[in-house]
Amino acid sequence: MMIDRRRFLYGAAGTTLALAVSPAMAAQAASDPLRNWVVVNALGGLGNPNVNGGGFDKRVLEEAHGSGLSAVNVTLGYVSGAEDPFEISVRDVAAMDRDIRDRPRDLLKVWTAGDIRKAKAEGRIGVIYGFQNAAMMGKDASRVDIFADMGVRIVQLTYNPANDLGDGSMAPQNRGLTPFGREVVERLNHARLMVDLSHSGERTCLEAAQISKAPISINHTGCRALTDLPRNKTDAELRLVAERGGFVGIYFMPFLNPSGHARADDVVAHIDHAINVCGEDHVGVGTDGDVTQIDDLKVYEARLAEEIAKRRAAGISAAGERPDTYPFVVDLRGPDQFRKLVRLLEARGYTSRRIEKVLGANFLRYAESIWGA
Repeated sequence: MMIDRRRFLYGAAGTTLALAVSPAMAAQAASDPLRNWVVVNALGGLGNPNVNGGGFDKRVLEEAHGSGLSAVNVTLGYVSGAEDPFEISVRDVAAMDRDIRDRPRDLLKVWTAGDIRKAKAEGRIGVIYGFQNAAMMGKDASRVDIFADMGVRIVQLTYNPANDLGDGSMAPQNRGLTPFGREVVERLNHARLMVDLSHSGERTCLEAAQISKAPISINHTGCRALTDLPRNKTDAELRLVAERGGFVGIYFMPFLNPSGHARADDVVAHIDHAINVCGEDHVGVGTDGDVTQIDDLKVYEARLAEEIAKRRAAGISAAGERPDTYPFVVDLRGPDQFRKLVRLLEARGYTSRRIEKVLGANFLRYAESIWGA
C-alpha cells in the first residue's frame, strides 16, 4: 500500500556486517527451520522506517540477514506523481546499482533464479529489481528491452488507477488490457521478464493471463473470497494464474480483514485459501513491507494520516486504506516475521515441505520458468 521507492536508496554508503556469533547463537541457528530454505519476499523492501528519509543502514542489513531472507523484490522507478516516469525509473535503477556495488558482502543483484540460490549460499540478500507501474514504457513497448538490459526482472502492468496499458484495481470501468498493454505483455514475454498483475483490475488480470505466452504472477495480494476489497484477487484470477503455471504471493496488509486491522491469523487464512484454489505449488508471500519494523506506532500514526491524505488527493489510494489502518500486520512484523509464519503454518498442520514451498521454493520454481536457472 505505502510505497517509497527511495527509502532503500538513501542510507549509509558502504555498510557491511561483521557479526560476532556466540555458541548460543550458533546453536539457535542450527535449529532454525529457515537455515536450509530459500526465503523469498515476492514484494517487499529493505529500509528503516524509523529513520527520517527511510534510511538504508546497518540495522536494516543486520535484521534482513537475521530474518532468514534470501531475496526480495524491491520497488524501483515510477509509481505515481508528476515526475517523468522514464527518467525517474532509469535514475532509480542506476542508484540501486551503485548501492549494491557499495555493499558486495551483503547484497547481490538478481538476474536469474540461480542468483537467488547464490545469494543464499553466500549469506547475501538477493535484490530483485521490480516496477509497480509500467507507465515508464510511455507509448513505446521497445523500452521493455532497455529495462531488461538494466536488470529489471519484474514489471507490474498497472498501479491502482488506469494507465495506458490497462485498468488498475480502482479503475471503475474494469476495461481490461489496452492494445498497447497487449503489446507490452508480448514484449515482456520475449525479454523473459515477469508480468506482475498485482494492483490490476480483474479483467486486466484475466486477459493478461490468457494472452501471455509465459506464466504470470500476482506478487502481492489477498483473496477476495475472504475479504471483498478491490486490491484482493477473485478465485477466477487466482485459479487462472495457477493453471497457467504462475505464482501468487499473499501480502501482510490491512486488506486481509474487513475491519482493516489484519492479524497474523488472517495472513494464514488467506494463504490457506489461495492454496485451496491454486494448489500448494503456486502460492508464496509478498509482504509489501520491510523486515525492520516501526518502533513507535504512536509517532507513526501521524505520518500515516498524512500519507493516506496525499494518496487520496493523488487518486492512487485503494478501498480499505484509512488513517487508522496500518499498511502491515502488527503481530507479524520485524525480523522474526518469517519464523513466526512458519510456526503458525505448522500449527495449521502444514508439512515442512509445504511451508518451504510457501516461504520461497514456489517463487524460485516460477522464477526459473521465466528467467532461467
